[in-house]
Amino acid sequence: MDDLPQFPPLISPTAQRPLLGVTVLVVEDSRFACEALRLLCLKSGARIRRADTLAAARKHLRTYRPSVIIVDLGLPDGSGLDLIRDLHRYDHGIQAILATSGDDTLAHAAISAGAHGFLSKPLTSVAVFQQAVLKHLSALSTTARLRAANPETVHPDALAYNDDLRKAASSLSQISEARQLVYLGRFVSGIARSAGDIDLQTAAETLLATQRARRPNDQIIARLASLLKQRIATRRTV
Repeated sequence: MDDLPQFPPLISPTAQRPLLGVTVLVVEDSRFACEALRLLCLKSGARIRRADTLAAARKHLRTYRPSVIIVDLGLPDGSGLDLIRDLHRYDHGIQAILATSGDDTLAHAAISAGAHGFLSKPLTSVAVFQQAVLKHLSALSTTARLRAANPETVHPDALAYNDDLRKAASSLSQISEARQLVYLGRFVSGIARSAGDIDLQTAAETLLATQRARRPNDQIIARLASLLKQRIATRRTV
C-alpha cells in the first residue's frame, strides 16, 4: 500500500519537499531499512511503494511505472543486481535506478550492472537521499533543485528492527542449505550495521567468513542464534 494518497498532489515540488509527485519503489527485505526509506520519502514529498523480493518487484513493475527504484542488493530470492541489469537492458520508463547495501564494496558491481547511483546503509540523511535522487530527475522544477540542504536525519522505529530480529531468528532455525545461510548472514550483518549493533554484526560477518572458506561451524551458528535470542528478549521487556 502507498504511504501517501492514491493520486499525486497537483502542486509543484518545493524547496522543502522537492520530490512531490515522484513515486519511489523500494525493493528491500529489511523492515528497519525500509522504514528509514519510508521516512526519507515522507520528508521529501515522495510516494512510496514497497516490495520485499525480486518476484514481488517484477510483479509490481508489470503494472506500475515508478519514477525511481531503490534496489537492495541482497534479497531472499536472489541478487538485486539481476533486477538492475534487467531494468538497464529494457526501457521501463524509470528515471533513476539506485542500488543500496551495507557492503560498500558492491558499489562498483551495482554501477556496472546499470544502476545510476549507490546508497550506502545505514541511510539516515535527508539531504544525501534527496541529492542522490534529484540528480537523475531532470523534469523537476528549478525551485526544488535550488533548495537548501536539509540537515534532518531519520530514525526508524525500533519495532521494525525487532521484526527483523524475529525474522532472522526464525529463518536460522529452519535453514537447510548453505545458500540460505549466506543470505541470512548478510541480512543480519546489514540490519545490525544499520542499528549500530556491533556484536551482532561481528557474529554475522564471522558466519559469512566461515561460509566463504567452506568451513561451517556449529558454534558460530549457535553464537549468532544466541545473540538474536538475547536481543529479542531484551526488546520484549523494554
